[in-house]
Amino acid sequence: MYVLFFGTDRNSIRDAATAYIEKEMPADGTLSTIEAVGYQPEQVADALGARSLFGGGEWCILDTPSADAVFAKDVENTLIEMAESNNTFIILEGPLLAAVKKKYEKLAAIHEEFSLEKKERANPFALAEALAQKDKRQLWVLLQEAKLSGQREEEIIGILWWQLKSLRLAKNTATAVEAGMKDFPYNKAKRALMKFQDGEVERLSQSLLELYHDGHAGVRALDLALEEWVLLI
Repeated sequence: MYVLFFGTDRNSIRDAATAYIEKEMPADGTLSTIEAVGYQPEQVADALGARSLFGGGEWCILDTPSADAVFAKDVENTLIEMAESNNTFIILEGPLLAAVKKKYEKLAAIHEEFSLEKKERANPFALAEALAQKDKRQLWVLLQEAKLSGQREEEIIGILWWQLKSLRLAKNTATAVEAGMKDFPYNKAKRALMKFQDGEVERLSQSLLELYHDGHAGVRALDLALEEWVLLI
């Protein structure tokens, strides 16, 4: 069988899964975890066929399948087998689209959704300003606040890309008119360029573009890749 804990409140999701395992898993059960990072095709199939050496049953946590395209597909394609299996699967997920949610819930022995209270959306200009100032600590804090307020990684990347584009325009032009910008943001970008080494703005732009495409291609988990990018500034 499988159980599903999902939503936007990551801490509550993991707390619920831990409580379920502590309550329901037999003392001689075997617990393993499959994560999106480093996922290999057929790992889910292998878990379905696993047999405990100690007789207490195989328990397996499937941690955020949606963070890896192959992982997500393998899970969705084996929901019937998991539901009928003697092994127990605990699926941890983020927010799910309606169609996927319905598919998961149809055969789940238990399904619980945990949602964070809606917070005021993070100020996008604060994110852009922190990047322009190369304030890694502030940018990290604002990134977490933006994610908690419900902003998607694609939206955050768009804000950062806009700021990097402004910096590139300011670097390669002599006037605001030539750059197609207003005087105030143009002059601000010119001043901010003093904090960046030669070629650094271009490098950051290229790496941000690459992580965006890698995330959508399923090569990397977009949320983790964005956090790593911020830490490299």
